[in-house]
Amino acid sequence: MIHHLKGKLVEKNPTYVVIECNGVGYFLNISLHTFSQLKDDENIQLFTHLQVKEDSHTLFGFAQKAEREIFRLLLSVSGIGASTARTMLSSLDPTQIKEAIAGGDVPKIQSIKGIGAKTAQRVILDLKDKILKVYDMDEVSLQSNNTTKEEALSALEVLGFVRRQSEKVVDRVLSQDSSLSVENIIKLALKNL
Repeated sequence: MIHHLKGKLVEKNPTYVVIECNGVGYFLNISLHTFSQLKDDENIQLFTHLQVKEDSHTLFGFAQKAEREIFRLLLSVSGIGASTARTMLSSLDPTQIKEAIAGGDVPKIQSIKGIGAKTAQRVILDLKDKILKVYDMDEVSLQSNNTTKEEALSALEVLGFVRRQSEKVVDRVLSQDSSLSVENIIKLALKNL
């Protein structure tokens, strides 16, 4: 219904802005990502998403169309509402969310406050094909590195190591050589744990 708003920036906060367009002030909820993109210019333009409920009409503002598209994709997932989608876009930028979904990176999505393992898996399951299709991403490169990392982390968990601590060490190992086999990743990680 309302595609975008262009007007005078009246108020700017990390969670919302007020834009005046022809004498009408619009209250828009924003993510931290959009907040960081906003300059202190007097006139700004934000792309919008209008959420209509029985008891309220809520406007969400986005600095870029891409962020709005990801927000809308997240809303299509069962169990994710507007506030959770906004939290996700405040915790990770749109590109990081796209890559995490395309790569099946459950821990990265789960690292967002309020997102549990089941919700993270549901986000990936519901949106992976859409993200790969819409953004024409190459699944293979993201998938291979991520699969070996996941296998190594699972093995380290079975051996009794804490996942968060293991993940830091495995990331460090993979940053030095991303073509390592699962066995070699585990061996090198065990030396550093």
